[in-house]
Amino acid sequence: MVLNPKATFDLAVRLRAGGPGATIGEVFSFMSGLYFRGKLTYATAFGNRPRGSVSTFVITTDRGLVPADTVIRRKDIESFATVDIASGDDRYAAPLRRDVERLAAELDATTDVVLLGSIATGKYADILISAFGERLRFPKEFVGRGDMSRGGLLLRCAREGRQLEYASVLGASRHGKRPPKLGPLPSR
Repeated sequence: MVLNPKATFDLAVRLRAGGPGATIGEVFSFMSGLYFRGKLTYATAFGNRPRGSVSTFVITTDRGLVPADTVIRRKDIESFATVDIASGDDRYAAPLRRDVERLAAELDATTDVVLLGSIATGKYADILISAFGERLRFPKEFVGRGDMSRGGLLLRCAREGRQLEYASVLGASRHGKRPPKLGPLPSR
């Protein structure tokens, strides 16, 4: 939809050749819906690196880690689509490994890194673990939840100003029993 040359909605128009582009966070939120929007909202609410330092990164298929406010265009989305991350393609793994190692070297040795993605597969968790070890954390409440449930949980927590409880990815159970569905939001 967003790449349809006949699309008239704002995001599609901005992504066209010659357009101003849009942030990767905005584009991924559109394409992924609730899950990515939840991750971005939560990370923005609770990311806490020193002022002037980026605290929210997006894992891409071919560029490693990029700040969530990085402007992209149609050609960038098309480039992302050429790399299959599930296959372990080095066009994915090498840039991610490079950026993760650089970030690990920049951070204080006591700084935790929170992964708001799934830890069920190794496609990025293994690369992150190799650089951050015990410092790589994830929300404990993610275990057993699907993407939409995680997205809803993150949005709810950001709205409430409540951080989730984190656990180390290293040694964590990567699969678990599905937790109960989230209850309805209280009316305001």
